[in-house]
Amino acid sequence: MGWFFLVFAGMFEVVGVVGMNQINKAKNIRSFAIFIVGIVMSFGFLSQAMKSLPMGTSYAVWTGIGTVGGAVVGMLFYGESKNWKRIVFIAMVLSAAVGLKLIA
Repeated sequence: MGWFFLVFAGMFEVVGVVGMNQINKAKNIRSFAIFIVGIVMSFGFLSQAMKSLPMGTSYAVWTGIGTVGGAVVGMLFYGESKNWKRIVFIAMVLSAAVGLKLIA
């Protein structure tokens, strides 16, 4: 169950980052709400995941999901670069998170 909590924590981390990006574009209640809900849910799920998973693994996978998710959302919705080198490095982060899952 800890891994499900960890995946949800990472997904909500991406929601929080999207909210942060929205705050930078327009400081309104909707942007702040997206940011706050994303961060609170992310930390809540991370806390639940860490009850059954090691701290180091949990944190590394959580940040990996947030990093990859933020980069992919940026490429798909915010016009960020889709350079093949960037995609290779995103794949490396993702493979490291999968590797931690396999050994944990």
